[in-house]
Amino acid sequence: MITYADFAKLEIKIGTILAADVVPKSDRLLQLRVDVGEETPRQIVSGIREFFSDPQILVGKQCPFLTNLEMRVIHGLESQGMILAASANDVFALLDPVQPLPPGTLVR
Repeated sequence: MITYADFAKLEIKIGTILAADVVPKSDRLLQLRVDVGEETPRQIVSGIREFFSDPQILVGKQCPFLTNLEMRVIHGLESQGMILAASANDVFALLDPVQPLPPGTLVR
């Protein structure tokens, strides 16, 4: 269990995926460029490649992103956050708002 104070430390923002590219020499990774309402788009490296035969279908989608996660280098690329998604058994789903929201909108 975590406290509400611990949960409140998470900064989750709606981001719009601007680009999605396969990470060379990787079977699992996609390199996403995401507008989360900041001056410069963020680079997010995510292990979701297996669920998208054509990563370009992600371009323009809005999803929640954890934006205050410590930066990490994955397969030589700096990842500046984490996309939030769900899976059960063999089903994978991105989470998306029912209505379009401005990039950077806080999830509460």
